[in-house]
Amino acid sequence: MQPCDLELLHVPGAPAVLPDGSRAVVAVVRPDLTVDEYVGHLWSVDLDGDAPPRPLTRGHRDTSPDVSPDGRWVAFLRAEPEGKPQVHVVEATGGEPIRLTDAPLGASEPRFSPDGTRIAYLARVPEEGRYAADGKPGSEDPRHITELKYRSDGIGFFRDRPQHAFVVDVPTDGERPATVSDPVALTSGDVGVAGLRWLPSGEALVAVSSRHASRETDLRSDVVRIDASPDGDPTAPVPLTDADTGSALGVDAVLPSADGTALWLLASDLGPTGRDFVAAQVGLFRLPLDGDRAGGAPVRLTDPESDQLGGVLAELDGDALVVVERRGAAHLVRVGSDGTHTTLVGGTHVVAGAAVAAGTGRVVVTAGAPESSGEVLLVDATSGAIEARTDLGAPLRATGRTRVPAELVATAPDGYVVHGWVVTPDEGRYGAGPHPTILMIHGGPFAQYTHALFDEVQVLAEAGYAVVLGNPRGSSGYGREHGLAIRNRFGTVDTEDVLALLGAALEDPTLDAERVGVMGGSYGGYLTAWLTTRTDRFVAAVVERGFLDPVSFVGSSDIGWFFGLEYLGDGADEHGAAALAAQAPMAHVDRVRTPTLVIHSEQDWRCPVEQGQRWFVELKRRGVEAELLLFPGEGHELTRSGNPRHRQVRFEHVLRWWAMHLPVTG
Repeated sequence: MQPCDLELLHVPGAPAVLPDGSRAVVAVVRPDLTVDEYVGHLWSVDLDGDAPPRPLTRGHRDTSPDVSPDGRWVAFLRAEPEGKPQVHVVEATGGEPIRLTDAPLGASEPRFSPDGTRIAYLARVPEEGRYAADGKPGSEDPRHITELKYRSDGIGFFRDRPQHAFVVDVPTDGERPATVSDPVALTSGDVGVAGLRWLPSGEALVAVSSRHASRETDLRSDVVRIDASPDGDPTAPVPLTDADTGSALGVDAVLPSADGTALWLLASDLGPTGRDFVAAQVGLFRLPLDGDRAGGAPVRLTDPESDQLGGVLAELDGDALVVVERRGAAHLVRVGSDGTHTTLVGGTHVVAGAAVAAGTGRVVVTAGAPESSGEVLLVDATSGAIEARTDLGAPLRATGRTRVPAELVATAPDGYVVHGWVVTPDEGRYGAGPHPTILMIHGGPFAQYTHALFDEVQVLAEAGYAVVLGNPRGSSGYGREHGLAIRNRFGTVDTEDVLALLGAALEDPTLDAERVGVMGGSYGGYLTAWLTTRTDRFVAAVVERGFLDPVSFVGSSDIGWFFGLEYLGDGADEHGAAALAAQAPMAHVDRVRTPTLVIHSEQDWRCPVEQGQRWFVELKRRGVEAELLLFPGEGHELTRSGNPRHRQVRFEHVLRWWAMHLPVTG
């Protein structure tokens, strides 16, 4: 890839399927460097014949499709240029969409009711006088903050704009409303909700909410029932799991079973404190229902030691479909109510979404692969057959500017086996090497590099660099013990693991062991900076959106009140302060001699900009070659969802930096 090839990254969202299983509807979005926004349409994907996918809508950015129970309508979100997404409906055969909402801050998650007459959705409700489209923030009243949770990266301040549930009517036959329909609010107040799903009766919805008394000091969240037909003012959601009575769960997602007898939950056990999140693997739980109330305690159906689940939840003939992270892959697994497991999509697939046409045995999946940022797959749950129904990666492959990673296994000094990949440049253009090499480290730390096409790696390989990357201890996808290994031990075995991967890769003579750089973002920025305090072997480094000083992080990050305290410990006393300093790059910055490019976003509230600014200043004042690249208006997710032009410019600066310090020959 070249930086301009960002426009060729066509990424499919979660699919929706027509009830008869004949077609799927999927949003495909890509960065547009000309308009500097993400653009995309809904596509109709034929599941029976050989007809190619065709556009169903042609808006600026159309996403999040949901199909009505009778298959007539598709609800979706449409955002105009620089606008907020609003709920629309379009007939499944095509036509002119009808807008149903005018939420001032935009809408999300449209869901048809079981009878198809209403659509539930979520929208943030701003306080009077705040977030006006033509308003000036400087003229607003001050924010009076009394709790630890008050802002979030990518959202901003949220206590003055809680997210609530609404319903709106679907147009009847022959009706095209001249004005936007009036929505009905289902929830209100200071506590918001997320992850709406209808109960089969259509009388209520379920959602996720942190509504318990200790919500300001822990990470727990409950499943709640929301009345779908409030008589007058919205009623308070009713808890179905209850942190107030002892539930330790942090619920991420909920899905009612088709027969209404249970709820499927994606949740993690956060322990007695409600903050024990380190490697607290997300699992599948089944909560029995007694009418519209909980009929017992949630039962975990996946292994808490080996299985970390991703954010996909669907139902197939009474069983749950979930995504399980496995050694750089994300497999689609069928889980029965008795806990039996069957892998439907395995191998090197990285599953991102799934939908089922009830009674057909057909599952539609969106998944990334080594040469594609995502495709639509048709899975036969009976035979196990998998068929690709799109080829969205074709335009990028056609450039000839992609490389397929080779798996890499290394052994750390203590005998621990580490898994990763190495990518080398095109030998036809760059020769047999030895190639300058870059060690790349992921964020998280409880996350994983995957087999899917990764633009960061592809851009470096196209420029002539070999890239080494992997999943050291602390990563997800290799079991809970692997993830817990760096608790109170940041910069120890994780350092050994990434260096072991690098060492194993450098045994290949086509990689240049004398010309090696290192880079990473977030936790990867932490470990990059940490390595430069331990060794001078790297010719240069790129420290991006780094977690660099756990002390100042506590008060400046949106997650500072718990993240570093749980991972690295509390430096409240002399012993704790010494242990914290032993894991903190900033405490050892005087040892750094490696030229460093620091990249940060001005609106990053996860790893706040002061972390990068201070690293840059401390290096400069000690005479170390350093540069600081700041991106206005961006948050922590710059490299994944930042403005397309900013993503392109960032790549250009990264390549410029490496060309200065690791020039490519050939």
